[in-house]
Amino acid sequence: MNNPQVLEIIENLKGRRNYEDKKASKLGFNSLYAYIENKILKEKEAEAAKILEQSAAREEVIEEKKSEKKTSCSCC
Repeated sequence: MNNPQVLEIIENLKGRRNYEDKKASKLGFNSLYAYIENKILKEKEAEAAKILEQSAAREEVIEEKKSEKKTSCSCC
């Protein structure tokens, strides 16, 4: 229980704390802390995947532009 971000989220739950507690136990987590920590980890992984997806899409566009420039005419 050293992550200050998780502790801050738990403190700010207020009325939703009971709901999140029940949800955590339903999903098999030992504590609310572990559930919130896992939730933050999944969000970070999703952001990283989104960034990789965007960079891959940009690389494909760049490769398509390069190949279009090489085809000038059929006589050369």
